[in-house]
Amino acid sequence: MEYQVPQFIEVEDKIFGPFTLKQFIYVAGGVGLCAILLLYFPLIVGIVLAIPVGAFTAALAFYKVNNKPFVEIMEAALKFYVGDRLYLWKKEKHENTAPAAPAPVIEERAKLGLSSTKLKELAWSLDIKDKEGRS
Repeated sequence: MEYQVPQFIEVEDKIFGPFTLKQFIYVAGGVGLCAILLLYFPLIVGIVLAIPVGAFTAALAFYKVNNKPFVEIMEAALKFYVGDRLYLWKKEKHENTAPAAPAPVIEERAKLGLSSTKLKELAWSLDIKDKEGRS
């Protein structure tokens, strides 16, 4: 027994003439909003407000960016601008880069007469000698 396998399942059906259901809803809503703007505002103000509404409606209904509907792009943009962002690549600036030494270590340093700058110089000179190959 043979069965027909559905093809083109990602293509939306044209319900209202050349429009899909989503396109029809966007166009009908945009035309309705433009009609309200033109009826309730003075003609010049209504036209100035209706042009961007009509352009946005046309973009929602017909414009695609990288084969994605414009409404998905708008949704992603809204989530990006409203949502929290986590920047992992920014380094935090710390006042003290070295961890605080415990009290017994500080007392030992005081007994030996070593200050923190002297310790840093000593550690740096040891690092240089190790890199040069001397042990």
